Amino acid sequence: MKILIINGVNMNMLGLREPEKYGEMTLEQLEDDLKNFASELGITLDTYQSNIEGEIVEKIHLCKENYDGIVLNAGAYTHTSVAIRDAICAVKAKVVEVHMTNIHAREEFRHTSLIAPVCIGQISGFGVDSYKLGIRGLVNYIGK
Repeated sequence: MKILIINGVNMNMLGLREPEKYGEMTLEQLEDDLKNFASELGITLDTYQSNIEGEIVEKIHLCKENYDGIVLNAGAYTHTSVAIRDAICAVKAKVVEVHMTNIHAREEFRHTSLIAPVCIGQISGFGVDSYKLGIRGLVNYIGK
């Protein structure tokens, strides 16, 4: 099984941006941790990050033949991007939306996800474990 982690806007600032909310782990450290976790599960995991909405859309399009599933943290694009939502609908890969913080406990504008309705699930509020829960859930869902 092959899964892609896509991190969106500002996720390259992990470790620097609001460490009280996101912790001190860098994106590179997060990706290494998730690859080790995936290895324990016996799956292949690739990672990708972009601050550019169109590049995220293109990466999702490329997943249609190359990945069984996607774990997506679109960052702020979660609440604004019809384009990312439409890209998810265009591919066969199953998608889990993840967030390190609980988006429902933050500012009201973050409470609405445009992508959640086209994903198989949403996990938020567990920091790095949101990704691990998303990966495990995706593996279990695809394996059924």
